[in-house]
Parts: sequence; structure tokens; C-alpha cells
Amino acid sequence: MLIHPERWKSLRGRYEQDRPHRMLALDGGGIRGLLTLGILQQIEKLVADRTNLKLCEYFDYIAGTSTGAIIAAGLARGMTTSDLVDFYTSCGKQMFEASWLLERIKYLYTADPLKAKLQDVFGRDTNLEPDNLKCLLLAVTKNITTDSPWPISSNPDARYNDPGRRDCNLKIPLWQLVRASTAAPVYFPPEVLQWDPNDPSKTFVFVDGGVTPYNNPAFLLCRMATEPAYRLNWKKGEDKLLIVSVGTGAAESLGATAGSPNKNIVSTVAGLPGGLMYGIQVDQDVNCRTVGRCTFGAPLDREILDLVPRQLEEGMTLEQQYAAPAVPLSTNLGRNFLYARYNADLSSTGLRNIGFPNLDAANIQKMDAVENIPTLIEIGRAAGQRVDAAHFGPFI
Repeated sequence: MLIHPERWKSLRGRYEQDRPHRMLALDGGGIRGLLTLGILQQIEKLVADRTNLKLCEYFDYIAGTSTGAIIAAGLARGMTTSDLVDFYTSCGKQMFEASWLLERIKYLYTADPLKAKLQDVFGRDTNLEPDNLKCLLLAVTKNITTDSPWPISSNPDARYNDPGRRDCNLKIPLWQLVRASTAAPVYFPPEVLQWDPNDPSKTFVFVDGGVTPYNNPAFLLCRMATEPAYRLNWKKGEDKLLIVSVGTGAAESLGATAGSPNKNIVSTVAGLPGGLMYGIQVDQDVNCRTVGRCTFGAPLDREILDLVPRQLEEGMTLEQQYAAPAVPLSTNLGRNFLYARYNADLSSTGLRNIGFPNLDAANIQKMDAVENIPTLIEIGRAAGQRVDAAHFGPFI
């Protein structure tokens, strides 16, 4: 039940209904957001074929971190995946290529073409108020002034979204919030946002949400939808809540060995940010698969496999366990939500398995290789072939 129905404006009729809810969470990952879009194209088609709804109409709450925030904001505004592919194709160089760093610094105090493009796509004066969005939106950024993650939600009932507050979150321009969430260290200067125009102390500096524990925002999204403190109070349950999580590709990085413990120490240190992001992504994924009920996802490791509940028998080998049929969704296991995780394995083996045997895995894994744009879309579409209506259970 809505706390302040009048604040929801054009979204009131949709959200005051007591019904099951569907949520979408999108990882960070630079230009590899195009891989996310390739997978989303398959979800978009499935949803349209089964329900005749757009993604912003099917999903009630869409969350994104970094590049995922760009996609989440676009979808929440009513854009299609094709619209967003066009945006990435035209602006990928300005957003992600390392050589643009000096250009971005030059434009910091002059006319920034990326700023103009974001304003053009999302609207210069568009903020997070309900009339500007087709569904609820959550964007993750990091406030380095306070050294804390800041997940900004458009939930009109949230404490800091009270329209009576001079520092109301809903007044922040959408384009600027997206830019803050994607302000990756090294690539972009930090984004400065003045929350209260009359109080300089409410001015904060923001960087990419990918450097928070929520580069994969799925578990955070669940918490902000169900915990009473966030004032949305959606009901938990396998038949009441669906979370679909989409990644930007993943691959383990092999480091030093016992025989050569100090080998490649420079490259190991250089790879720490990517390694941390990978670990965070997996940890959030595991949280969702254990608290929720996983209907689909890649194996996590050889001990816990994919955590899809299966009909197991004593004495089964590892291979037999993984091949065992899933417990039917008609059997309610009492989990907090239904959960499906879609991603692509960007290792050499993973790429070969989905039809790309000749690609350089190390190059494809880069987050700033804009020359990979067409290939990333195709990898995403190939990974998206595993999207199945059965993973959505009673929600489609």
C-alpha cells in the first residue's frame, strides 16, 4: 500500500495495486553494456510476444550501476533496446575510450559534448519525479565526499524523496545522475551535484557506482523493494517477486602459481580493480541465489554448482547432480523471490561454446574497447538464446 498516494502522480494507478512485482537489475562494465543489451533484446522479444508489453511496462523496478544505469534510465524512460544500442554506437567513443580522457578534462569547464548528448537523450530538465518515468528506477553511484555508496531511487515514498525537502532526490536531473553513476575513475572527472541549491554543504562529489559493493545491484534492489525502512514494502515470496539480473560478461583471471608466485606481479596489481568487480558480482549473485530461488544461472563453482534446486538422490556424481531435473516451480520452497541470472562467459572456452572460437578473449574482456561494439552485441544475443519463459515462472 502506498504511503503517500498523491506523490505517485501518473504512476499511482499502476503501483497502488496489491499484486506480484517484477524487477530488473543491470550490472556495470563499461562498453560491455552492449552485451547486456544483446541479452535484453531476447528478454524484450519474449516479453512482447507473451504479454505485448514494453520492458518498462513489464518490469516494475529497474536498477542499474554505471553502464547499467544508462540502460536502466533509458528503459525507465520508455526507450527500447534498439534505441539504446543506437545511443551506445554513436556515443561509445566519448563515454568509454581511454584516449578521450584528455578531451573530457578539457571539456570539464567548457562545452562538454557528452553532457549535451545525455541531455538530448534523457531531457535537460527531466528529473526523477513520477511523471518523467514509466516505472521505478534505481541508479547506484558513490559519494566520495562521504565515502559511501549512494543508491538513488525514484520511489516517491522514500524518506529523502519527500517533495517538501529542499534536498529532495527526485529533483536531481536524470542525465546528471546517470553521468555520476558512470564517472569511472581514470576515464571521467568526478561529477559534482548540489543537492540543495541554497546550501553549499549539500554539494557532493560522485564517481562510478561500479567501485561500490553494488556493481551487480540485484540484491540491493531486492532490499530496497522489501525492507520497510525504504517505504515500498513489496511482499516477498516465490509467487510475489521476480528478479531478473543481467551481467556484462565475466571471466576468471588466472594469476600467479605456486611454481612462480611472483610472476606477472605488475599485471596482477593492474588487474586488481577488475578482479574486485568480478568478486563483488559473484558475491551479490550468490546472495540472490541463496535467499531467492534460482531458476537459471551459470555454475558458480564445483561445490555449489548453479544453486538451482534439483531433485537429487544419494550417491549422485557431480555431473549427475548438475543434470538432475529442477524441482518444479509448482512446489513452493519458501524462498523470498524468484531469480534468473543471465550473463556471458568471456573466457576463451566460454566464447567458443557460444560460437565465437576465433575471438581474443583478453580483448573482448576490456571495458573500453569501443572497436568491439558490433561483436559485443552479437555475443549478448548469443548468450540471450538461453532466455526461456520457464525461468520466469508464473510472472509471464
